[in-house]
Amino acid sequence: MKKIFMLLASVALFGSCEDFLSKEDPNKIDAPSYFRNETDLQTYVNGFLQTMSPTAASVATGDARTDCLAWRGEYQFLTDNFDADDQSGWGTSDWEDLRNINYFLDNFRQAAVSETTLAHYEGVARFWRAYFYWNKVKTFGAVPWYDSTIDSNDHEALYKPRDSREYVMRKVLEDIEFASTYCTSSSALEVNSVQITRYVALALKARICLYEGTFRKYHANDPSTGKPWTADEAETYLRAAVSACNELMTSKKYSLVSDPANVSTQYRKLFTSESVFTQEVIWARVYNAELNATHNLNSNFIVQQYGSYSLTKQFINTYLNLDGSRFTDKPGYEKTAFIDEFENRDYRLMQTVRYPGYTRKNNGTDTRYAPDFGYCVTGYQPIKWVIDDTSLDSNTSPCSTSIPIIRYAEILLTYAEAKCELDEFDETVWNETIKPLRERAGVDGTMPATADPYMIEYFLGTVTDNALLEIRRERGCELILENVRWDDDMRWGMGKLAERPWYGVYVGELDKAYDMDGDGKDDVCFVRKEPERPQAGITYRVLGDDFSLTDGDSGYIECYIRMTRKWDDKKYVRPIPTTALNDNPALGQNYGWEK
Repeated sequence: MKKIFMLLASVALFGSCEDFLSKEDPNKIDAPSYFRNETDLQTYVNGFLQTMSPTAASVATGDARTDCLAWRGEYQFLTDNFDADDQSGWGTSDWEDLRNINYFLDNFRQAAVSETTLAHYEGVARFWRAYFYWNKVKTFGAVPWYDSTIDSNDHEALYKPRDSREYVMRKVLEDIEFASTYCTSSSALEVNSVQITRYVALALKARICLYEGTFRKYHANDPSTGKPWTADEAETYLRAAVSACNELMTSKKYSLVSDPANVSTQYRKLFTSESVFTQEVIWARVYNAELNATHNLNSNFIVQQYGSYSLTKQFINTYLNLDGSRFTDKPGYEKTAFIDEFENRDYRLMQTVRYPGYTRKNNGTDTRYAPDFGYCVTGYQPIKWVIDDTSLDSNTSPCSTSIPIIRYAEILLTYAEAKCELDEFDETVWNETIKPLRERAGVDGTMPATADPYMIEYFLGTVTDNALLEIRRERGCELILENVRWDDDMRWGMGKLAERPWYGVYVGELDKAYDMDGDGKDDVCFVRKEPERPQAGITYRVLGDDFSLTDGDSGYIECYIRMTRKWDDKKYVRPIPTTALNDNPALGQNYGWEK
């Protein structure tokens, strides 16, 4: 089976034309000798789990570059220095998975198994094809659609124009609907929420359809062409999202993990456990130290070289108080000191970033830790995925915690948002979706009566509906650092948020030490110059060209001032790389990227 994947991987759809035609034809593989029984089918599709499932780093750090995180690495796509010949997402290796999927679909029916079994494996393969093409559409918009393997001499197929985004997404919907109908829901495949089942397919269908439905609603034009959509299909996708969510919700297969006795810790356990909480986690990637299948998430959120992921003050302000009131309605909230920000706030906040009183094991001893400003530029240092043991911080001490990819919590949020976008949201839907999420976080779940001015401003005045603003707030607080925020910003037409300044904690005055670990002793001081005689026990954060205070000698820390981030609406899709256009001019360039 490994031989099949190696041979198939040697050919891609869109590398150099000359290179492609010089490769050995993978269709010469003797498929009947490989596709004989269910074990062979299972072994083949398991390869997709390894090559296509999101990794720990792609999930946990995927929200970098969004409005919620300040990130040390400069994202060239948001600058004027972006190279339109960047091959990311369109290189030879990027299309190998599609050929492997289509090869399977062309040959799997040779196996001597029942029609029900064949339908399941067809569903699994079509799940991965839907997943593959959805990611391509999110990145490039219109792309060529292929649903079978291509002979290396078929020039017409190899050099055809791109199919429209609308056509490709209809095909994606067909594939994911097939998968969510015919993939088995057998409990034998649900161990650790890893294998693709009907429930996993329904969850992905909900995510895909919410994305495309809201993208069509908030973008008047197809970004690939700059022209209006040929058909108004936003409602089609939104209703498909509602349908998928409704099936999952009424199945009673999943529910929110809820332990009222541990309300301040239960949420974070979903992300720091080696075992999967299958009660809530629908799809996961599982790691195993004994099999040397590990990740380095502790290092990602502790060691500066990995990117310094830091949540922004603007996003932190969206967390509610425990009584359901708005933090931003409190007089003088703008100048709240870090030590006071977590008092009576949504318990997810203190399970997402370091808070006063946060401890970790250090040589077996519980030790308090303030935000590490050598790593975290805003002061809001993520802990959501971090194991609280310093011995695991090195990349030579990898972690084996499981990685939730899609949770039932997201299904509730998707259902609420899709119903709201369809003008079908009411208190009943609120009580089924948003209320239980807030109550799990210790927050009063009563639906607010009026729209939040802070949230209206946060989304640049584009949304004023009370329910929709609260759904977006809840989505942010519940799913932050789970690799959905960039997609949210894109589908909501909120690319401009990428230009927003990155603010950090409020600093009342320079050269004054503050208690940030909650032990009653000062431990962090903000200065313009390192003192000649540093005070023992004090960490000095030196402000400079890249870091300043918004009001001069006081205010919010403003991060990476010299980093130019500029949004242009053409960036809702990436350009087709010029090397691909040189090989196949019929592909055409995306609107706005012609030069």
